Amino acid sequence: MFEKKFIANAIDRSSQSELDRRLLLKGFGLAGLGVGASVLIPTVGAQAAEDPNAAATDAAVLNFALNLEYLEAEFYLRASTGTGLVPNDTTGTGTMGAVTGGRQVQFKDANVRAYAREISQDEKLHVRFLRSALGNSAVARPAINLDQAFTSAALAAGLIKPGQKFDAFASDENFLLASFIFEDVGVTAYKGASPLITNKTYLEAAAGILAVEAYHAGIIRTSLYAKGLADAANAISDARDSLDGPTDDDQGITDKAAGGALNLVPTDANAIAFSRTPGQVLNVVYLNNKAVTKGGFFPAGVNGAVNTSAAN
Repeated sequence: MFEKKFIANAIDRSSQSELDRRLLLKGFGLAGLGVGASVLIPTVGAQAAEDPNAAATDAAVLNFALNLEYLEAEFYLRASTGTGLVPNDTTGTGTMGAVTGGRQVQFKDANVRAYAREISQDEKLHVRFLRSALGNSAVARPAINLDQAFTSAALAAGLIKPGQKFDAFASDENFLLASFIFEDVGVTAYKGASPLITNKTYLEAAAGILAVEAYHAGIIRTSLYAKGLADAANAISDARDSLDGPTDDDQGITDKAAGGALNLVPTDANAIAFSRTPGQVLNVVYLNNKAVTKGGFFPAGVNGAVNTSAAN
């Protein structure tokens, strides 16, 4: 697991401005929330007044999560409505980037259409919640690739051959397979990051988001199985496993070792979901098993102090 010392070092190495570094470490000048929201959750700046080091850690973790929520929100919003986040939901510290690719899916299955619509609204609200909690230290949406990155991921999983293209927005089935790349990773990311959060209010909120991501993952895994896409989903799971380290933790939607038995809920021997470190999460979204700072779905990297994938 990442330790607080690692994140402190990551903040020191961050390419963000000196002003943003001071915001993270000392909580100077952070904007407060609106009156209604402030009753529910304090900003990182309010926490910093009591414990600057804890605030730095929490800000780094929440900003890391915000990058992932930007990716999911842009994918699901474009798939379900044809448009992404509004400009007011994308500004912040660091370099703001454009979104490449993505369009409204012409769903044939009414259930899948409904799933896409509901999940898109959840992800949009996750973005807004994290931005409110972070105040002026919230990072901007980085550059996101929803075109070539899916093709690279599908090629790595063996779903297509070299020279072919995987269009995540071409059909219900492609949309579900593309969603599967993200959803399990989101669950493991929040579980892996939760021990790093020192403020109990933020921790409770992160647990709530984790639960929602798990609901989403369950919907996607069940839908893939119902549509006979177990083999393709399992190939994606194997590809993720090849990126995030030597252990075989990621699980498909059927269990090959058990003769293809249904495996809609991926757990360990104690029926507990496994964790990914932030570095391992970045391995998957950067589509790289080395220590790099950009690639895949984030062609210019993520914004914030925690931005380097793990060396595996």
